[in-house]
Amino acid sequence: MDQGMAADLAETPVGPARFGLLAAGVAGAALRVAPGPVGERAWTDGRVIFLDAESTVPEQITAIAVQASMVAAGSFDSEVVRRLVRRPFPVLQRYLLLEGHRALAANADLLPVVAGSLFDPETAELSDCAATSLALAMGKHPLDDPPREFGAIHPKRLLTAQEKLAERAAPDARPPDSADPEDESPDEQDDDESGGKLPALFDNVVGGQGPLARLFRRMLSLGRESEGGITGGGVPKSARALVKPGRINTGGTGTPIAADAVADLRRDGLSYPEWDVHRRRYRPGWCTVAESDPRPGDHPIPLAPVSNALMRALARLRSSLDHKHRRMQGDDIDVDAVVDERVQLLSGASPDGAVYIESVRCTPDLAVVVLLDISGSAALPSISGGTVHDQQRTAALMLTSALHALGNRVSLYGFYSQGRSAVRALRVKRFDDPLDAAALRRLAALEPAAYTRMGAAIRHGTTIAGEYRSAARTLLVVLSDGLAYDHGYEGAYAESDARRALSEARRQGIGCVCMSVGSETETDALRRVFGTAAHAAVAHPGEVSQVVAPLFRDALRSADLRRRISRARAS
Repeated sequence: MDQGMAADLAETPVGPARFGLLAAGVAGAALRVAPGPVGERAWTDGRVIFLDAESTVPEQITAIAVQASMVAAGSFDSEVVRRLVRRPFPVLQRYLLLEGHRALAANADLLPVVAGSLFDPETAELSDCAATSLALAMGKHPLDDPPREFGAIHPKRLLTAQEKLAERAAPDARPPDSADPEDESPDEQDDDESGGKLPALFDNVVGGQGPLARLFRRMLSLGRESEGGITGGGVPKSARALVKPGRINTGGTGTPIAADAVADLRRDGLSYPEWDVHRRRYRPGWCTVAESDPRPGDHPIPLAPVSNALMRALARLRSSLDHKHRRMQGDDIDVDAVVDERVQLLSGASPDGAVYIESVRCTPDLAVVVLLDISGSAALPSISGGTVHDQQRTAALMLTSALHALGNRVSLYGFYSQGRSAVRALRVKRFDDPLDAAALRRLAALEPAAYTRMGAAIRHGTTIAGEYRSAARTLLVVLSDGLAYDHGYEGAYAESDARRALSEARRQGIGCVCMSVGSETETDALRRVFGTAAHAAVAHPGEVSQVVAPLFRDALRSADLRRRISRARAS
């Protein structure tokens, strides 16, 4: 054996460590595998999965699938882990059961065969996020013990690892999501927009559709983040709850008569379910949302501010690279085409030589629904001057104007509520309306009032987005201070319903972005309402351009993944 081969073999991982690629692919983030004490159940600190080195290979693969899926699903969120530290062992076991099933169900498309049938769909549907699982684990609802394959959770070890990671990351005070778009070179922008050259290369090599291809895309495209982002709030947004609510489908109307009928129905009011986290079931037809125009007034018409930074950030999202296979020229080799060409040559045929992958810049179809929270809490003073309503209304106008100017279809609605049967969606601009003086007058007429039944408003926004199911990509943008409150709608109940409504939208392939502008609402409170949906809080509208690109991009990628998973399950 020559020295080079011996060196390669010496560097090849052995034992559980050889499954590091599998762990990272399933988790969608940097994750290693290492041997742990013999006989100890598998566990992770968020960066390394520790396995019993003497367990069988199928047992090791199954344990990796469970622990890595929980990393992907945000099961080890720092706030939840902190609350688990002093909980008794039965609570930890109940939490592990709920999160294990939820994470495996959300990650079903990426699981190895030996772990594919491990989760129970009914148990998976009990929870929609880690916080809900914690609440259920601390409750009195009877639950079984988790299977041994689920391993264990060690909150103190997780928290220690997270704190050490935070200490090392402290000098770098600028978060990735706050990067200034103007600081990026054109080359960096193109690479980031297309998902990076390395992920594209691996997509091509593995053929694009097999299990290995999905793992490479998950690891290299969805999970390109630092090790510091896999245990806290920066979890991949591909982790979604399995939700089967009863919902009204008014989208896809193909004729003017049908469109008018839908408009009449929406004016009269549409009924939506509401998620009851305490009873772990939906209340069908519980809320009614009616559309109307804002009351006219003598308000000054707001100017549509033009932000060059915001326009650049959104323009990069609008244009992307599409990879065309079996082309006569290109910048990469199409492996499948090469194999087919070789087969044709051996059979005596004359192939055409189309064995390349060509990257072509395209303009995807994008439809965006902007929901502006105009409840009474928006009248509170803003941290940057004026009121929260002033700041969020300006941000809504900036986003709508920029998206409209770039040729995207965009609609804008304000919303508030006065009880479950009186949720109001005030039209500022529908998809087909021009952004003219009349639309600006309607925007100026919006004034803070009443309360916020967040879940019903989000579900109605999902219905509006459904009007353009033909669009290649759809986004739902919620501008709110995150204070979900109405008659009989508060606390954990309201927060869980809002998270569930966002999960329902994502399950339909709609990307969800939530932003708080100028509000004093704490980050933890926003996370409880918005869950794992892409969200951010900024002090004033001028900072929206700094966060909009990563938020929109993450939401669109998550929606694309959820759409592919739904299609795969349907087939």
